Amino acid sequence: MRLTHFGHATVLVETDEGTALFDPGAYSVGFESVTGVGLILVTHAHPDHVDVARLAALRDANPDAILIANAEAAAAAGDARPGDRVVADGDAFEAAGFLVEPTGAQHAEIHPALPPAANTGFILDGRVWHPGDAFDAVPRHVDVLLLPVGGPWMRVADAIDFARAVAPRVIVPIHQAGLAEVHRQLHYGLLRNLVPGSELVVLAEGVPQEV
Repeated sequence: MRLTHFGHATVLVETDEGTALFDPGAYSVGFESVTGVGLILVTHAHPDHVDVARLAALRDANPDAILIANAEAAAAAGDARPGDRVVADGDAFEAAGFLVEPTGAQHAEIHPALPPAANTGFILDGRVWHPGDAFDAVPRHVDVLLLPVGGPWMRVADAIDFARAVAPRVIVPIHQAGLAEVHRQLHYGLLRNLVPGSELVVLAEGVPQEV
């Protein structure tokens, strides 16, 4: 497959079966001009995962694209369009050439004083997994894991443990916009050392790469 990381949590996945874009959010750059997208998957309603104005531009550029999200994220994404689908954990289905498997249920806790939020990860074709902002799904092996490595809801130890349990061929770090470069490199080094059975592939932002 070919991946393009537009920064933070936004990743374009291109395979022989189709093209899908994960989490077109506020901390990412350039995704709104992409064309040929069949699926737009939004893991949850936070602005760094769904930028409503630029999502509208993306949808205008891809009028046949299907938006897939849980109920909270779908509401945050704006007006629904024909073909859009609201999903729940375990509700696997086919869309735009992909087998889509929703995973998980809740955003990881940031602080007990904040209300809980829904979070739905997605596995495409059993091969690539974007868990969103949580590691609550039952781990299963996939070829490529899009792994959050920084955020107020997580410790790097959580990412390491999840990656070890999933045991992917390739780990692509995401969700790092809030990390200084020195901390990004520290986290990448920990992943290389502590998940040695997986290859860590750090994608240059906006540059397509085969993985």
